[in-house]
Amino acid sequence: MRDEYDFSKGKRGPIVKPPTGKTRITIRLDDDILAWFKDQVNKAGGGNYQSLINEVLRHRMQQNPEKLEATLRRVIREELADAG
Repeated sequence: MRDEYDFSKGKRGPIVKPPTGKTRITIRLDDDILAWFKDQVNKAGGGNYQSLINEVLRHRMQQNPEKLEATLRRVIREELADAG
C-alpha cells in the first residue's frame, strides 16, 4: 500500500454506465410486497426481483389503461385525505 495516492485525474460517477432505458428512482414499498416479489424470484430459481416488478407493472399497464387511471385517481384521493 502506498503512503499517498494521486486522484487528480479521477472522475466522479459510476465506473460502468447504467443501461439505457432504465432510471434509478427511490420508491417505498410495503415490506410484505417486497418479500413476496423476492420469494417469487427465489421459487423460480433466481433472477432479479426488480425485473419481476417491472414485468408485473408492464403487464398491468397493457391490460386496461382506463381502469388503471380510475384506480390511481381513487388511491391518490384516499392518500390525500389521509394526509390532510
